[in-house]
Amino acid sequence: MKLIVGLGNPGKKYAETRHNVGFMAIKKLSDRFDIRNIDKDCEALIAKGQVENEKVLLAQPLTYMNNSGRAVKKLANKYNIEFDDIIVIYDDLDLPAGKLRIKEKGSSGGHKGLQSIMDYFNTNLVKRIRIGIGRPIDFEVTDYVLQKFDKEQKKEVNKILSSIDKVVLEIFNNGVSSAMNMFN
Repeated sequence: MKLIVGLGNPGKKYAETRHNVGFMAIKKLSDRFDIRNIDKDCEALIAKGQVENEKVLLAQPLTYMNNSGRAVKKLANKYNIEFDDIIVIYDDLDLPAGKLRIKEKGSSGGHKGLQSIMDYFNTNLVKRIRIGIGRPIDFEVTDYVLQKFDKEQKKEVNKILSSIDKVVLEIFNNGVSSAMNMFN
């Protein structure tokens, strides 16, 4: 079974904010692959389904961003998911809005949700899909990530989200390196 985790913060207050682009990606994947049996388990909203020949668990941790690792670790343990079968999708300040980057290892780049996962699993070998949200010029970072996208950013991010299924399928079928060559 594969676990695809979108990082964000729970609640209506955060629903369409930049920091919740991981949650938005999970919603797109759920719609695209018709995975709709939503449940709460292990401090996350989850949905189980199938993507081509792979059993998949889609998850949105409800632990708030900075404690995402706790929910991901619980899910991996409960559903016997190998760490190599986990993909994390999250927002990235260092990429322009709507740019996508795939990596399979490295630092958290200061992203506290990803750092939490790295800490809980004691590794930096995390398969990840980073979705750019842009860096603020005249805002505090905390304020910026918790605001909604402006019209142009929303348009760019929606382009990426509309193809997130292709990115995931490429990782499943041909591996991270192939996906990096195709989408980075």
